[in-house]
Amino acid sequence: MIPNLTQTILILVLGTPLLILIVFLPALIELRKPKDCGPRMILGKMPEFYVQPRVVAIANIEEEIKFDYSLLPRLLKVIEVLPSLEI
Repeated sequence: MIPNLTQTILILVLGTPLLILIVFLPALIELRKPKDCGPRMILGKMPEFYVQPRVVAIANIEEEIKFDYSLLPRLLKVIEVLPSLEI
């Protein structure tokens, strides 16, 4: 099975708390010595700009899609430049 079962268990027993300490060390330091000294303000009521619903426009895929032909000359200029970009 596992050739060095004792070493594996030792690594897991010592490595897990060490990993947890390394992960949470910044939070522990911040709790002991916070960078700012003020108390946090807890709002009783949320401001209106947080509560407003966000409206997302969804494209109608059943509608016929028309190409804007006014962009065609600019698109052709871009396509003409592409072959000269080879190194």
